[in-house]
Amino acid sequence: MNGQQQSGFLISKIHHLSGRIFARMLKEYEIEINPAQVRIILVLWQEDGIPIRELAQKTALEKSTLTAMLDRLERMGYVRRVHSATDRRQILVERTELDRSWQDIYVKVSQEMSELFYQGFSEGEIYELDRYLRRLLVNLETSKEKDGRGRGG
Repeated sequence: MNGQQQSGFLISKIHHLSGRIFARMLKEYEIEINPAQVRIILVLWQEDGIPIRELAQKTALEKSTLTAMLDRLERMGYVRRVHSATDRRQILVERTELDRSWQDIYVKVSQEMSELFYQGFSEGEIYELDRYLRRLLVNLETSKEKDGRGRGG
């Protein structure tokens, strides 16, 4: 297997391991949400009160998967779904006070994860890694746009 072929495998493994580590770190603060649920929360930090369809796009989760996760997050008190004031057919997802109360811990754990990720890297290496990963993301997003939903999806 050459380096190019290993990149996808390595990215997948990094994603899996970092999610488990992040969840374990949150659990130390008695926050028990999984990495995909954290993605939902992070998107809501950037734009609270967004339509479910937009949240699905920004988290790269299928709508059915997202709906199940939102059900669980809502039961846990982290999010709430409300009807839009301008279009009653549209459902918006909002953060709750409980979620806001955990934000400092999320930020602290995220900083600890960044330190772990980049341990032993120079500033230049971090910059280059981020640049390469952005290029990979653009390649995948471009491929997804070509056929509307992505290959095999």
